[in-house]
Amino acid sequence: MPAEVNKGKCTGCESCVSECPSSAISMVNSKAQVNADACVDCGVCIDACPVEAISL
Repeated sequence: MPAEVNKGKCTGCESCVSECPSSAISMVNSKAQVNADACVDCGVCIDACPVEAISL
């Protein structure tokens, strides 16, 4: 199951974008968005998010 972003919590800091090893996260309308097909379910983005807006 790919990572999911809680758009209400996401502050648009882009920390997860640079940390994602599979480049599965991009910014859309200043919020993180996960490409489910590219996500490898590693959880790195969860640790990178300072506001806990990402979950698996």
